[in-house]
Amino acid sequence: MDYYNNDNYKYSDITEKIIKSAINVHTKLGCGFQEVIYQRAMQKEMIKIGLKFDRELFMDIKYDDEVIGRRRVDFLVEDKILVELKAIEKLENVHQVQLLNYIKIYNLEVGLLINFGAIGKVEIKRMVL
Repeated sequence: MDYYNNDNYKYSDITEKIIKSAINVHTKLGCGFQEVIYQRAMQKEMIKIGLKFDRELFMDIKYDDEVIGRRRVDFLVEDKILVELKAIEKLENVHQVQLLNYIKIYNLEVGLLINFGAIGKVEIKRMVL
């Protein structure tokens, strides 16, 4: 069974396109660049395939219905999927927990954590609440 095409996965049609974009970026650039370079490349790839998104979007963090801070997210795609990019040697559990906290605080259901810094591969974690 193809993991990304399974209708049982929330927004699988969108996440599949984002993941393909990330694979294209990694194929062309490899690893070793700063995160902002991968952000710019992802933006170009997602424009090519017609995804609607906001890049470097500031979103409020609320506590008891009061804004206590703001956080810049790398991408909010189709107003449904939070995408966080990394350019580090290896993803750690803290990065996954961070993404889960972000999708929870922003009342989203799905997030993608994409790391372009691993040697020889792009690491992709799909997180669902």
